[in-house]
Amino acid sequence: MFSSKKDSAAAAAAAAATSIPQAKRAARSSAPSIISADLIVNGTLISTGDIQVDGRVEGDVRSAALVIGDKAFINGEVVAEDVTVRGRVQGSIRARKVLLCATSHVEGNILHEAFAVETGAFFEGTCRHADNPLADDAGAKKASTEFRALSTAPAAAAATAPASGSPATVVSRPATATDTSRPLAS
Repeated sequence: MFSSKKDSAAAAAAAAATSIPQAKRAARSSAPSIISADLIVNGTLISTGDIQVDGRVEGDVRSAALVIGDKAFINGEVVAEDVTVRGRVQGSIRARKVLLCATSHVEGNILHEAFAVETGAFFEGTCRHADNPLADDAGAKKASTEFRALSTAPAAAAATAPASGSPATVVSRPATATDTSRPLAS
């Protein structure tokens, strides 16, 4: 019937100790934002949490983690820590971890730290490793490298032009996972 101050202080300390981990767990395990299959979004999506897209997005998507569903379509740039693609993406992907599932269809460049492709996935574009693919200057560094490669192409064409006087055409394109015109370097 009577309680001592010692017992109530211990109960208050125990309650405070259990409420702090619960608050941390609640912040960490919040539900993802979901773009349902019947929803079309025109514009940029930005979230500090997770996003699951099952509908259509005409614009860029930036989030902590992104799951692109089987029937989903994104036409724009994707930037996230972790990206799982099961649907279709037309545009670049920049992420620390990228997984292209068997049902995925990606047309665009991928800048990644870790990259995995399941059998059956379609990918047309280039993929490049970066230590920090989420840095804003990561894409600019790539663009300057591509510009340098393209600016040296006319010199190479002049050096390999046939003697008959007809100009040589130099087509420089990187080998990709779906490129069968030339073997990949081993």
